Amino acid sequence: QVQLVESGGGLVQPGGSLRLSCAASGGIFSRYGMGWYSQAPGKQRELVAVITSGGTTNYADSVKGRFTISRDNAKNTVYLQMNSLKPEDTAVYYCHGNVPLVDGRTRSYWGQGTQVTVSS
Repeated sequence: QVQLVESGGGLVQPGGSLRLSCAASGGIFSRYGMGWYSQAPGKQRELVAVITSGGTTNYADSVKGRFTISRDNAKNTVYLQMNSLKPEDTAVYYCHGNVPLVDGRTRSYWGQGTQVTVSS
């Protein structure tokens, strides 16, 4: 069983920065595809950024150039560095893990979410 625990959310002024962390336990973290999703009130959960087991990254257009996803396999942790934050970045941010199974399928795991509020 894989568990994901996020931390690092909070209140920040527009233009500020935050770093989210997601610590994974259980299984072999280095094999997981990891990602961050956001969900604003009344909206669907959206992809923010993903990083493969090999380190390839991909971002939503709205965060390109501002957010950076990274991973530290020695610490079983994935990060989301968020710079130049805007009020529209306000949302609950969820960590996601895509865990490969022995039969070739994958299983999804989600963290509990961490609130990010960008406001003056």
